[in-house]
Amino acid sequence: MPEHTGETRNEQLTRNVGELLQELRVAQAGVQILFGFLLSVVFTDRFHDASGFEKSLHLSAVALAVAATALLTSPAAWHRLLFRTGSRERILTVGNRLVLVGLVCLALAITSTVALIAKVVYGWIAMGILGVLCVLIFGILWFVMPIRMHPANGDQPTGPPK
Repeated sequence: MPEHTGETRNEQLTRNVGELLQELRVAQAGVQILFGFLLSVVFTDRFHDASGFEKSLHLSAVALAVAATALLTSPAAWHRLLFRTGSRERILTVGNRLVLVGLVCLALAITSTVALIAKVVYGWIAMGILGVLCVLIFGILWFVMPIRMHPANGDQPTGPPK
């Protein structure tokens, strides 16, 4: 059953855009910190001695962080460019998809970075174990649990009464 908030459609869209942009602040902070770390690594002496595989894994993590940055900042840029054009619903629809893909890229960038660190410090086995654990943690917490909690899946919403 849809939630009735007493808002007009325009007020609801305005609130939803605001909520989306607020949620993005959390993800953007994480991707910025990761991206800064990844950029600084190439200027260390140890990086120059890294194997071709390690350098490729690093570049993959950088590319994923760039993609996450672009995808997670797009809704804010779109809102800024289109906020007076009556495009809020379109911004929300497309922005939501961009954010979901951006979160996947962020999860993969973090996983690649953790795998790279594990490989350099402990070797191939640690890289594999930690890489799989990261994928599982992000996959379960960010995607599987919310999908399973969705009321359309037969579960009733839980939490404090409204």
